[in-house]
Amino acid sequence: MNKITFLVVDDEQGIREIIKEYILLEGYEVIEAVDGADALNKFMNHDISFVILDVMLPKLDGWKVCREIRAKSEVPIILLTARGEEYDKLFGFELGIDDYMVKPFSPKELLARIKAIMARSRNKKTDQQKENTGTAGDLTINFDARSVIKSGIPCPMTPKEYDLLVFLFNHPKKVFSREQLLNQVWGYDFIGDVRTVDTHIKMLRESLAQDRNWIVTVWGIGYKFEAEGMT
Repeated sequence: MNKITFLVVDDEQGIREIIKEYILLEGYEVIEAVDGADALNKFMNHDISFVILDVMLPKLDGWKVCREIRAKSEVPIILLTARGEEYDKLFGFELGIDDYMVKPFSPKELLARIKAIMARSRNKKTDQQKENTGTAGDLTINFDARSVIKSGIPCPMTPKEYDLLVFLFNHPKKVFSREQLLNQVWGYDFIGDVRTVDTHIKMLRESLAQDRNWIVTVWGIGYKFEAEGMT
């Protein structure tokens, strides 16, 4: 079995040590980085399986580090931020992060989210439909390639937008609450802010453009996917 190595990036030694302690107890390896430049150097020179990345870093901030990593790899990334504004979350997800934690955070909750992301990654292939593609109107989802095509043109989406679309697509006309979507798509029991779901629904609708009405809001309950011509 290949070893699992975490890259923990934070300029505060105390935070790195706490995260490292919990990860080592799970039997994983940890490499530490103290600034953005250090993080990119270690990411490029080691086989990194998972990144825990602070936003406020010397030399290069976490946004730039995330962008550079995403240009080369789909390795899971959890972003650590001192602020919880929707803009920060939205920007992080647009860059392709898998999750975020607002400081101060519970190390046990961080570990739970790490395990959920890892489990989801392991099960991703087995959870896909037997067919390689699915269609609705002019939309085609290629499950093997994790890509979306609209009217023959690639439709770029963040990893979480794609996961949310596929889950709703695979359960057409069924209404899911925000808590259910957090559990099923994010992979952990509901702990924090359900607005995370609303943010991603907004992003997904923007990506679907003229087909945005396929993501239906059921007031007081949640969301469902409803489109004609599904195959």
